[in-house]
Amino acid sequence: MKLQTKKILFAALTTAVISLSVAGCSDDEKKTEKASTSTTTKAEPPVSHQLLNTPVTVAEKQKFEHEFAKQCEQRELKASKNPDADEAAIDKACECIATFLEKDLTAIEAEKFLTEHENAQSLRIKYENAAYHCLQQNAHPAGPDFSRK
Repeated sequence: MKLQTKKILFAALTTAVISLSVAGCSDDEKKTEKASTSTTTKAEPPVSHQLLNTPVTVAEKQKFEHEFAKQCEQRELKASKNPDADEAAIDKACECIATFLEKDLTAIEAEKFLTEHENAQSLRIKYENAAYHCLQQNAHPAGPDFSRK
């Protein structure tokens, strides 16, 4: 009787493993097909290699700096609780950030921002760095000195 129970148990486990692996294989194929079709429809066109080597003109850089600072000021003033009092500080910070970004602006970033009205991912990363740099220039109040006894 023990031998018959072992055979039944072995057959049941083998059947379960085979059925689960077959079902798993068929689902993976459908998911990869769906994923590949959805990524191809949403993918952006390839980057033009011509823009990678094209230098940004001084006029484009100035236009970018002006437009970026204007957009930054509008966004920050809209979020401010006291726009009249904060306007001077916001203008100064946004001008600093725009100047910082303009220094190493690429043609692709300029085109996306000025013509397509979008922010490239690299521009977002540079913005974080510029904001940190510009806002650290302000003198911070001295904190308590915990080193004294």
